[in-house]
Amino acid sequence: MDIPKEVEHDINEFQTAQNQLQMIMVQKQQVKMQLGEIDDALEELKGKSGKVFKSIGAVLVESTAEDVTKELNERRETMKVRVGVLGKQEEKLRSKLIELKSKIEKAAGAMGAA
Repeated sequence: MDIPKEVEHDINEFQTAQNQLQMIMVQKQQVKMQLGEIDDALEELKGKSGKVFKSIGAVLVESTAEDVTKELNERRETMKVRVGVLGKQEEKLRSKLIELKSKIEKAAGAMGAA
């Protein structure tokens, strides 16, 4: 029995959405890990003033605790926004997967009845 083109398209779209969801979940986890590292660094800097060193690539650069704290807080806010965006994308993809799964199951049921 041949699979109708529409169902084949839905199956391909379902697989693509699954892959996208997986990538988004990995990205979200990575960003959350970075947030944790930033929080740890901010905790370490709490109450400190004066000179500190920050890593830029493979080089340590001297800076002030205030400047590093400001940079980390800015990065933290950016990461929080990124987690939110990834969360919304994840929700949309999950809804799309549920919808596609339902369409595919309905079509499979109709094909089985034929």
